[in-house]
Amino acid sequence: MTHDAPAPAAPRTTPEVLRYTAFSDDPQGGNPAGVVLDAAGLTDAEQLAIAAELGYSETAFLTPPPAGTGEPGRAFTIRFFSPLAEVAFCGHATVATAIALAERIGPGDLLFATQAGPVPVTVTRRGDALHATLSSVEPRITAAEPADLAEALAALGWAAADLDPALPPRIAYAGNHHLVLAAATRERLAKLDYDFERLAALMRRLDLTTLQLVWRESPTVFHVRDPFPIGGVVEDPATGAAAAAFGAYARTLGLVAAPVTLTLHQGHDLGRPGLLTVELRDGDPRSHVGGTATNIAGGAGTTGAEG
Repeated sequence: MTHDAPAPAAPRTTPEVLRYTAFSDDPQGGNPAGVVLDAAGLTDAEQLAIAAELGYSETAFLTPPPAGTGEPGRAFTIRFFSPLAEVAFCGHATVATAIALAERIGPGDLLFATQAGPVPVTVTRRGDALHATLSSVEPRITAAEPADLAEALAALGWAAADLDPALPPRIAYAGNHHLVLAAATRERLAKLDYDFERLAALMRRLDLTTLQLVWRESPTVFHVRDPFPIGGVVEDPATGAAAAAFGAYARTLGLVAAPVTLTLHQGHDLGRPGLLTVELRDGDPRSHVGGTATNIAGGAGTTGAEG
């Protein structure tokens, strides 16, 4: 009696990894993100390996949405991996993914199921460019414990006198947690040289994704920087999740009153300038973070890192 040999397994297709930079129309600006529009069949380990090889602060991976979620073809499950770990939510990779999708299926409304909750995104055409606006999950603001604040300042090498007393420290959440610290001067914000391991340890203990370091130029214009050591990255060049959290911070502390749009400049100190807007609407507690994104030259391919 003979037995047929099992058919060989079909070779797995290497996923296409797109490379976009978010919150800038210049490939040399904004925050680069990897985007995998079809991650079906990839294991967690494989997704993490792709993110690590790319070396960007996050890479987004799309799979089909939960059953009954959103409009067919415009709703997705999205997961985010830094080079070191999975992240519950990432704003710049969401914007990059939305723009990449809109280039293929047209502008309009999208719905992403994230670990933090559902995140709607609207993509519109503004002249020759596509613009994406994400709506955050409902935010919340909590106080920072004095001992934790002291440790954060020590890790940064900042003194209490370096802070702006009109913008008190808070932990802000709009998908993940960020410690908001306001510098009293632009010069203080520009000089960022921190203890990587010490700050990472504090952030792991407090479940922080970044520190949102800000300097207020005017009532609605801010300059921001985001150390991201727990992701294996010294600094995030443009951070949509932190921008959403900061919008809630500004409204909760009465710095602004809705309806209003905040302008956040980020990445200038890294040589990768980006522009983020945060719209706060009447009767809606969420932050609406907007910006553009552009394909990085040679950005379609497999998993070769760009550094």
